[in-house]
Amino acid sequence: PHPLLAEEKIRRLSLRGIAADLSEPIMQPLPVVAFQEESAPPFAAPVPDSNAPQTRDPEEDLLCIAKTFSYLRESGWYWGSITASEAKQHLQKMPEGTFLVRDSTHPSYLFTLSVKTNRGPTNVRIEYADSKFRLDSNYLSKPRILAFPDVVSLIQHYVTSCTTESKSEAPYPPPSPLPPVQKELAAAAVHLKLLRPLSRKDNIPSLQHLCRLRINKCTGDVEQLPLPQRMGDYLKQYPFQL
Repeated sequence: PHPLLAEEKIRRLSLRGIAADLSEPIMQPLPVVAFQEESAPPFAAPVPDSNAPQTRDPEEDLLCIAKTFSYLRESGWYWGSITASEAKQHLQKMPEGTFLVRDSTHPSYLFTLSVKTNRGPTNVRIEYADSKFRLDSNYLSKPRILAFPDVVSLIQHYVTSCTTESKSEAPYPPPSPLPPVQKELAAAAVHLKLLRPLSRKDNIPSLQHLCRLRINKCTGDVEQLPLPQRMGDYLKQYPFQL
């Protein structure tokens, strides 16, 4: 046969075979369920963890500590790096309520308060955290302990409170619960009473400093005093009463 006719026949047979095959039942594919991708959660800015420690500026701590050292040197009752035994010797024969501040021998603390109690001299560490100073205490009592921007402010608070409470007490007061300040001091260590600082013998306060203390006790606003600028600046360098 003609080659073209042969090719046409082969093509028809092929198509007929395909048609016959298609007439037979074939395996139908399983119904395809549309694939649902896991929708990604909408983007949200990360929420800061409230319990995560906040980054602090070390310069802020340096300025706070430097200011405290400056106040303590001006006070006259900061004894520097003496030991606990030396502090005990200085306070042993002093009346109850006499105190001094010294450098702490514990590496985690800067200062220690040494005070004469009715049981003898004792020591309470002064804790520093978050640019604040407070008396060291156990974990449960810590929320009740007040914090101050410097050590002299801390000491002055307790001296003022204890002095006021001592004046209000009767000669023979009946047994009663500790007053609020004494509760706070008792929570920090023992039943303390802060009344008078013990000045160093080699650092006797000058007449200018004593006058400054007297002025600070008489007024709480140095800015309102009719004083020369230089004298006003001198008063501001130590705005305390002890």
